[in-house]
Amino acid sequence: MSSGTDPADSHRSQQRAEARLDVAASVLALLADRTRLALLERLGRGDADVTTLTGATGAARPSVSQHLAKLRLAGLVTTRKDGRRVVYSLRHGHLRRLVDEALNVADHQIAHLPPHD
Repeated sequence: MSSGTDPADSHRSQQRAEARLDVAASVLALLADRTRLALLERLGRGDADVTTLTGATGAARPSVSQHLAKLRLAGLVTTRKDGRRVVYSLRHGHLRRLVDEALNVADHQIAHLPPHD
């Protein structure tokens, strides 16, 4: 019997850890755009169509549509048809909480609030 760990298991674990970091970096890179961050913040409050999201972000409709396409292709938002409208929603609550926390950090920096957990 071997007392050590299986090298193949260790390798798979390392691959998972690297993939996890790669995906997290990709998600954060998508959030690093002001318009996409505004879209996700608005969708965190509920489903919305492009017209509503355009009003919420102040960006031009073609720009909003392009950003939504990137978010959809990345699997961060989902769509459903409501008549002729396409309604967008966040794929999961983790993303809403991530956006909320990023905005909380911004609030603390802007208002010079003390750090806390």
